[in-house]
This record gives sequence, structure tokens and C-alpha cells, in this order.
Amino acid sequence: MSTPYSIRMFLPDGDPDGLRLIEKSNWTGLGVVFSRSGYKDALKREEFQRTGVYVLVGTSEESSLPTVYIGEGDPVRPRLDSHYAKKDFWNWGVFFVTSNQSLNKAHVKYLESRLIQQAKDAKQCNLDNFNDSAKPTLSEADIADMESFIQDMLKVFPLVGLSVFEKPNQARGERNLLYIKAKGIKAKGYETSRGFVVLEGSEGVTKEVPSIHQYLTNLRNDLVKKGVLQGKNGHYVFTEDYIFSSPSTAAGVVLGRSSNGRTCWRNGNGKTLKAIQAENTIDG
Repeated sequence: MSTPYSIRMFLPDGDPDGLRLIEKSNWTGLGVVFSRSGYKDALKREEFQRTGVYVLVGTSEESSLPTVYIGEGDPVRPRLDSHYAKKDFWNWGVFFVTSNQSLNKAHVKYLESRLIQQAKDAKQCNLDNFNDSAKPTLSEADIADMESFIQDMLKVFPLVGLSVFEKPNQARGERNLLYIKAKGIKAKGYETSRGFVVLEGSEGVTKEVPSIHQYLTNLRNDLVKKGVLQGKNGHYVFTEDYIFSSPSTAAGVVLGRSSNGRTCWRNGNGKTLKAIQAENTIDG
């Protein structure tokens, strides 16, 4: 079982869509979330003058996955000022510093490198970084501290709407597997608190119906480009476990059409996810 923790979010402007300061229990880290439209006003915060690592987030018409740029700054403001002037894709960002200003240049270079690699491994976004960030040489103790810092960052990211760094939990344990069997393909997966995981080896159709939503077409194309879906014997095969935002999105990618995941996914006895959820609600 995961250890409970608390998150404190402060809105200095009183705007839930504006500047947000995020702290986690028993952590020296501090997250600062800002919008592009409010960037110049946010610069009055002294946190922008600290050393930290940042993530810029935006969208693309050609992709259903978010576009992300990961960087570091000592301090962060000059780098963010440059991106504000020269990078058009992003519409919001978040950076992490510490309350005691304990991060140095080598620390944030390490954090940048690790986040870039985790984003590449998760394949949940399109990276705007053109080059890898080389890891600096750190002491064993500093590496341990930075790995702990990353784990705390990963607990904050989903709370601000950014879930692009983590792959599905490999330690599955006992889960109620659900299946789709249609059009000569078979897929299996399970539901989690963060979405729906389709398991490695699952199959998907290659041909889409004409009425498919553009979002699903873009997402399927994204997954082909990233090697998550590979063509084999006339259908797609998942080369790794992959987490989707919902059972319906997962079913839509598998079936090549807009789908209701709550009725498409069934357990080994043929019971739909909808029926299973209804039973669990009644039992609760």
C-alpha cells in the first residue's frame, strides 16, 4: 500500500486557472504552475529566481498527445523568458525549486536528464527536446537525494494535469483482467486509478471505420510512430503495456472506431466493465 501524504496548493491570485504554488508534506520541493497568458504577471514571484527544473506543455493539431519541453535553469527565469519569446507551442508550464534553495546546477541537470528519459520511456507525449540531456557526475548521496526528489515530483505532476512520465506499474499482482475479442483480434487489460492499461501482446485492428473520431486516428498514428503499435499478420500488436486515459479510449484504439469502453471490455465470464462497476457500487 502506498504511503499517505498531503498536498497544499496555494493560489496567490485567487484564480484556480492562474498561478499555483504546490507543496507536499515532508518535502523541501516547491512546484510553481503558471499559464502563458499570465507569465509576465507571475514573474514578480521570487521563485523564478531560484535554480530548478521545468516542464512546458502544449498541444498540436496533428497529435492527440501533449507536446512537452523539459529544461533546467540556474535560475529558471532566463530560460523561461527565452522560451516565452521563441517557443510557440506551450500554453502552460510548471517548474520545481526548493524552499531552502538546496538545488544546484548539477542537481537540476540530473533532474532534467531523468525526466527526459522517463518521458521517452512512457511514450505519453511528444517531446520538443531535440537532444538528450547528459547526466552530470554526482556523488552517490546526491544521486539518492535527486531520485527521491523525482519521486516526489511524480506524485505532484498528475495533480496539475500532467501524466506523461510514468509507465504502467509492472508489479501487477492480482487484477481483474478484461478482454475485447472482435474482428479477429484479441486484447486484454485492466482498469487503474490513472486510466486503463492495455497489456503487451494485445491486438488491434488496422482498418478504421469512416466515422472514427479524429482524436482516435491521431492517437493511433502517434502510437505507431512511437513503436507501441506494430503491424503483424494484418493487425496491430502492442509491443508494451500502455496506459490510456479511459476504457473508451483504449477500446477505440483497439477497435479502430469510437467505442464505449464500459460495454466493450468484459471479464472472462463475459460480464461488462459497466456491470462490474455497478456490482461494486451496490456491494459498497
